[in-house]
Amino acid sequence: MLQPLKIGRLVLPHNILLAPLAGITNLPFRLICRRQGASLAFTEMVSVNGMVREGEKTRALLHSLPEDRPLGVQLFGSDPQTLAQAAAMVADQADLLDINMGCPVRKVVASGAGSALLKDLAGIREIVKAVRAVTALPLTIKIRSGWQCGEHVYQEVGRIAEGEGCDGITLHPRSRSQMFSGQADWPLLARLKETVAIPVIGSGDLFKPEDCRRMLHETGCDGVMIARGALGNPWIFRQTLELLQGGASASVTPQEQAVTAEEHLQLQIEALGEAVGVREMKKHLGWYIHGVPGAASLRRTVNNAQTAGQLRAVLAQLAQNGADAHGV
Repeated sequence: MLQPLKIGRLVLPHNILLAPLAGITNLPFRLICRRQGASLAFTEMVSVNGMVREGEKTRALLHSLPEDRPLGVQLFGSDPQTLAQAAAMVADQADLLDINMGCPVRKVVASGAGSALLKDLAGIREIVKAVRAVTALPLTIKIRSGWQCGEHVYQEVGRIAEGEGCDGITLHPRSRSQMFSGQADWPLLARLKETVAIPVIGSGDLFKPEDCRRMLHETGCDGVMIARGALGNPWIFRQTLELLQGGASASVTPQEQAVTAEEHLQLQIEALGEAVGVREMKKHLGWYIHGVPGAASLRRTVNNAQTAGQLRAVLAQLAQNGADAHGV
């Protein structure tokens, strides 16, 4: 089940990927996940309207380093020509382009982008055609199963995308109306795999290495894309690789959690400066310390922290709590 993944001209060493996550997958987080084994990482969603208007904040989402390759850039918008214009603008900074057709967030949907596109199959055809015409980069789309429960359009979208030159498709098998409730309907991945010849990547409810293995086994999909399961848990990539290579996945100690979180904090500060880096890191630390001994107290301290030194003191306490709990 662990194998190289070919998407257009891009060949990845294996098929365990990090999903694009708005407000999360900035450069520091991508680097942390890559160092734990993710074979491909994506930028946060990039607004094509922001790109063509030369928005500084939008362009900042593309900030990268040589270690951060191969890099997927995910675009969102609803107008084919604007999407094509933005695709051409970012082509020299990307190894793969992805068009978001699955985001369920109201603000995105209200603009006609994200999962709203699942109500306009003719529009999807025009979007893929327009973007394909301006770039030779590997091109993928990320979708949900449909707008409403039971109104599945994912197979038709897959056929349209493949017919217009798309190189791969990621399916989160929930409808837009489900948001993140209920369970992802993994059997839909198997049906999409039967429908198209291009690679099918599965997403949804991948929180443990065993989930990744089970999705690959049960659906026959070509790869898995981990999203919420990586929050505070970048080791899921390493552990999934270990599991799929036939071994037992090594557990993560509180000391390792503290070391990795410290590395993440330093990357945030280098990329954003201390004030913004500390502010951004606080939400990540809430995820890192989930379930560890003394988590409630540590979380309160994190919420009140203002400096990097205060956050590092929390991480020292995290490591010490773990040592005490294990009698070290």
